[in-house]
Amino acid sequence: MPSVPTAAPSADPQPKPPRQPPAADRVYAHVKHRILDRSYAGGTLLTEGEVADEVGVSRTPVREAMLRLEVEGLLKLYPKKGVLVLPVSAQEIEDVVETRLLVEQHAARKAVPASPALLTRLEELIAEHARRAESGDYEGAAASDRCFHAEIVRSGGNEILSRLYDQLRDRQLRMGVAVMYAHPDRTTKNLHEHREILAALRAGDAAAAVDVVERHVSWFHTLARGEVR
Repeated sequence: MPSVPTAAPSADPQPKPPRQPPAADRVYAHVKHRILDRSYAGGTLLTEGEVADEVGVSRTPVREAMLRLEVEGLLKLYPKKGVLVLPVSAQEIEDVVETRLLVEQHAARKAVPASPALLTRLEELIAEHARRAESGDYEGAAASDRCFHAEIVRSGGNEILSRLYDQLRDRQLRMGVAVMYAHPDRTTKNLHEHREILAALRAGDAAAAVDVVERHVSWFHTLARGEVR
């Protein structure tokens, strides 16, 4: 009986290129990154056309992205004029510092006794913060700084507090980058105080951890008294 010929194996299809995010999401990420890394400084007036050309999209997704960023407090839209990048204000710093102190001091108390996993993660973030600061990556260093505090807040297991703290993320990042540019020597002090917080948590000394958190966070008040407008 003659054998039935078998079909030759088909060639593997070419892998499809990764799908790009929607245009509005690309614009949103592009503009937000430039605000946070200070490429768009506070007080800069942008136009939809300029941003559309930078990202390579039409003006419609630019408008959508700008509305999202306005809701987050990073931009102010002026019809027929443009979009203003809002500067960090003294009042914003005051509000953020007050909220951070309420949340972070409570979190420091709850973090004791600290788990080995938390202590290891905090060590990693301190090392990452130092590496990024040394390389001049102030945006990355500010992100590592914020993550250090966020890990302590999350360790308490209170999802409502964690979400509240996360809502401050972008404001904290922008302030942190501004501080590092204006006061590059502050990075060394920040790292020292992070190590003090870690040492207090490792020792199980909640009172000491709370004291360092207060000293560490309250320093931003010096900016609110006039160094940042």
